[in-house]
Amino acid sequence: MFSPRVAVASLSGESDAEWAKQATPHVGAAFLGGIALDEPAREAAHALVARGRSEFLTDDPLEFVEAQLVALAGSDIFTAVNVRATSPDPIRDVAELCAEYGAGVEVNAHCRQEELCAVGCGESLLRDTDRLAEYVATAAESGAPVGVKVRAEVEDVSLPELATELADAGASWLHIDAMDSESVVADVVAAEPDSFVVANNGVRDRETAHEYLRYGADAVSVGRASDDPVVLRRVREAVDEWFVGGDAERPGPPHDREHEVSSR
Repeated sequence: MFSPRVAVASLSGESDAEWAKQATPHVGAAFLGGIALDEPAREAAHALVARGRSEFLTDDPLEFVEAQLVALAGSDIFTAVNVRATSPDPIRDVAELCAEYGAGVEVNAHCRQEELCAVGCGESLLRDTDRLAEYVATAAESGAPVGVKVRAEVEDVSLPELATELADAGASWLHIDAMDSESVVADVVAAEPDSFVVANNGVRDRETAHEYLRYGADAVSVGRASDDPVVLRRVREAVDEWFVGGDAERPGPPHDREHEVSSR
């Protein structure tokens, strides 16, 4: 999917084109967003801002997304837009736009804020597999690459089982916020070996990056520290070291999948 196998992960109200440009020297991918696409999702975003959270607030989400993609035109990193919606139609619209610009779509099944979950966005999708799979399939029809951002440690949700269903629906990657359950990455890899797995949460240095890679992740992403070039450089060096070093250095579960990745 992308190389180097370091990404910067979406942060509400912060992850736009300028943020991605600043990270470009160190990463192979940037996940913009999250972007609320329809009215219920936008109302939830407004409610979050009212209590002090940073969000992208726009009356025309497609126009906003296109402006970000135009700003990144010619960039040599893989770009995907993390989106929230309460129905498949807005997902289709943004996916078609992303396809025009060679970008991907990442369905947000991750955010756990009460306002978003109440309208059926974010983490609530993890418990509504049929609807989440419908979003993925709808986006995939556009020809844009599609992924899903998920969260571990959600009661009654099996990420390995979900990974298989999402891959069947057309998801190319799974972006896992592992929380405090880093080994869930290995479980997902074992269940769905053909998906590209991006591991997230606490990635800051060689130790944290290599832990996820030992569990079989194809790449890692940096979230809260994504605006810190020192952290990004440190993680990039660790990831480059890992893949140059070869399988002999990997004490964790075997991970012999082959993925087509771009080179910079």
